[in-house]
Amino acid sequence: MLGKRELDPAEAIHFRADRISNVNGKFYFSTREHTLEGPFPTRAAAELESQAYIMRSQRSSTAR
Repeated sequence: MLGKRELDPAEAIHFRADRISNVNGKFYFSTREHTLEGPFPTRAAAELESQAYIMRSQRSSTAR
């Protein structure tokens, strides 16, 4: 995927990775800021919350 994120200095190739992890039966998602969010009871719950996290991040970056 070729493109430039708003904070990137120049265009670069970015690869999507599975950001959902299972640790001791609990699910987490990792962020670009290198945080691990969770735990969530199911993979589906972690995926839904990761989408909500992205939406919140986008709203906060456009509010600046």
